Amino acid sequence: MPLLDMPLEQLQTYAGRNPKPDDHAAYWDRALNEMRNTDPQVELRPAAFQTATAECFDLYFTGVGGARVHAKYLRPRDSKKPHPAVLNFHGYSGSSGDWIHYLSWVSVGYSAAALDCRGQGGISEDVGGVRGTTLRGHIIRGLDSDPDDLLYRQIFLDTAQLAQIVMDFDEVDAQRVGAAGGSQGGGLTLACAALEPRIKRATPTFPFLCDYQRVWEMDQAKQAYDELAQFFRKHDPTHTREEHWFTRLGYIDVQHLADRIQAKVLMGTGLMDPVCPPSTQFAAYNKITSPKDVVIYPDFGHENLPGYLDRVFEFHMDL
Repeated sequence: MPLLDMPLEQLQTYAGRNPKPDDHAAYWDRALNEMRNTDPQVELRPAAFQTATAECFDLYFTGVGGARVHAKYLRPRDSKKPHPAVLNFHGYSGSSGDWIHYLSWVSVGYSAAALDCRGQGGISEDVGGVRGTTLRGHIIRGLDSDPDDLLYRQIFLDTAQLAQIVMDFDEVDAQRVGAAGGSQGGGLTLACAALEPRIKRATPTFPFLCDYQRVWEMDQAKQAYDELAQFFRKHDPTHTREEHWFTRLGYIDVQHLADRIQAKVLMGTGLMDPVCPPSTQFAAYNKITSPKDVVIYPDFGHENLPGYLDRVFEFHMDL
């Protein structure tokens, strides 16, 4: 079998390369406390798109730092009792997309929410306010500022805040909520399940935002990870402070949150993925201690995995 990364038997035990900051747990406890003390000022606005079976809303809330964050929210019409819900997270630079993508959840009596990540393709705000470069993306946003300014800190918190908002809706059974997404959405699925322990099912597909140092060492700091290489080229060309930068990135490395997950997890991965190399995905997967399984596509990369979305849908039917 051709190899882009490690052999499968090594992937299954790989422990990751990116350093974890010594105060990682305290950092995220402090972040979650800030989120809980933020008044979300939730607003539901009926959307122009409606169907005979689904009520559709533009959901707005205030996240940490004062940004107004947007998500699509759909619920079954005339639901008589609390029901499950699935949170959906999109790929890097994308958006929540079209309403029709989420009608399958409503068709089985579930509510669905789909986040627009701050400053990407949707309409959620990025209020900025950091020192240093913002060139080429969100991973490095705030990297040479205070660690609390890292943009993905705020985006990870948005996922948990959205989960709590949806769980508080009268029509939703807070004990039957799942999370799903691919690429960036896969990383956010893991982050959401880590920061909101009531998440019951999580389906990350080839998760992004894992094991940054491994990406760089493989010379795969390209495409979605290109900003890592550009950051070093422009701000530390001799890698004098390499350990410092990768340690700081450890705050927003999903692998270091993975052991907080209590949800049942199903991950899908292609072993020929050049965008999110398999070893980086397994760095997170191998740290999950809750029930888990991985579906492996040996010949596939960062692309549609045939039959996998059907498995994701069936997996969430156990909520």
